[in-house]
Amino acid sequence: MATREHHAKKSNNLSFACYTSFVFLSVLCFASLFLVFSAFTKTSISLEDHRHLEFKDMENSQKKRSCDYSDGMWIYDPTMRSTRYDNSCKEIFKGWNCISSNKSNAPDIIKWRWQPQNCDLPPFDPVLFLQRFRNTNIGFVGDSLNRNMFVSLVCTLKRVSSEVKKWRPAGADRGFTFLRYNITVAYHRTNLLARYGRWSANADGGVLESLGYKQGFRVDVDSPEGTWAEAPSFHDILILNTGHWWWAPSKFDPIKSPMLFFIKGLPVIPPIDPEVGLDMVLKHMTLFVENRMRPGTIKFFRTQSPRHFEGGDWDQGGSCQRVQSLLPEQSLLHASVVSLPFAATFFKYGVQHKWHILLSFEKVEQLFSLKNNGTNVEARLVNQHIYKVLKGSSFRIVDITHMSEFRADAHPSTAGGKKHDDCMHWCLPGITDTWNDLFIAHLNNI
Repeated sequence: MATREHHAKKSNNLSFACYTSFVFLSVLCFASLFLVFSAFTKTSISLEDHRHLEFKDMENSQKKRSCDYSDGMWIYDPTMRSTRYDNSCKEIFKGWNCISSNKSNAPDIIKWRWQPQNCDLPPFDPVLFLQRFRNTNIGFVGDSLNRNMFVSLVCTLKRVSSEVKKWRPAGADRGFTFLRYNITVAYHRTNLLARYGRWSANADGGVLESLGYKQGFRVDVDSPEGTWAEAPSFHDILILNTGHWWWAPSKFDPIKSPMLFFIKGLPVIPPIDPEVGLDMVLKHMTLFVENRMRPGTIKFFRTQSPRHFEGGDWDQGGSCQRVQSLLPEQSLLHASVVSLPFAATFFKYGVQHKWHILLSFEKVEQLFSLKNNGTNVEARLVNQHIYKVLKGSSFRIVDITHMSEFRADAHPSTAGGKKHDDCMHWCLPGITDTWNDLFIAHLNNI
């Protein structure tokens, strides 16, 4: 009896111990699972937050890259001072040095800042530029407007790096090497990109002679001008432009000295108009660059620089006497009576008038609309050809046209000492400094 009771008691104690162990293990397992789940949840949230931040960074970076710097407005700042360079830079062509030539509004030209619509245009940091693009060759290829831009960049870099040596790569019109950084910046002059020269009828006759042509200019659409033929194999960064010479009746008179296009050494028959020839040249010259360039070369094509001739072309008494920018805040009715700082005050204090915007844009349209067929239409006309031909190519486009259309005040006009107004080139310091801001911003976003 006692043995049976002892056995039952021992059995009960064993059952209680097992139960206790089971409860303990269950709690321990639950606690462990809770801790693991908590850690996993925390990690998941952390990863999710990290991914969200990465996405936001990517989104912001994409916005920066996709920013349309060409869409915006000029803002007047009377306190702005040029820290890039001044009129003492020796590279500034006399006709563009508006401060030295005492152009009345020359000090005000640099007090306008370009503000893109949905982003900011970073100011050009020349020291950072020299450091980042060490051991780089940069080539400007094009007409005198590209020289305008080239001089602006050289003067800016010279201000912070005085160890400079004049050195011209093959064919270049001028060039400089910044010795401390081994950076070469050169300008290759070419008016049409393609090779061209005078053509006269052959006494023995030919296809063009049989069509009645006696003289003109031969343009070889598939051959680059010798001044820049070696540029693609030398430079790491190229900035090309063309356009101003294509609609220059004073040079290529459609009757007395027309442009006659050749390909593979033979005349294009039937003869084509300059705008068709421009397409052919753009196509062949971009292919030439892509076939001859150095590995990794970055290629830009700058859009057309607008001219501001009013009342006729340069040889027809045209002039550009405006001393104020054409801005969305200014109306034509006020342009002649409102002082520049006062006009800027309208924007500064947020006063908005829709009719101001409409009238200002109407004036810009009067000067540059293709429908008006005026003295300034070639800027937008050339751009149409550039965008059409370069679509799908590896060239990046630097669009300076829209921002420049408003700056009727920034040309040398008569300050350069010429007999006629220079309403095509730009004062230096001046608007081409902003072109370089735009160029560098595009370069930094690559």
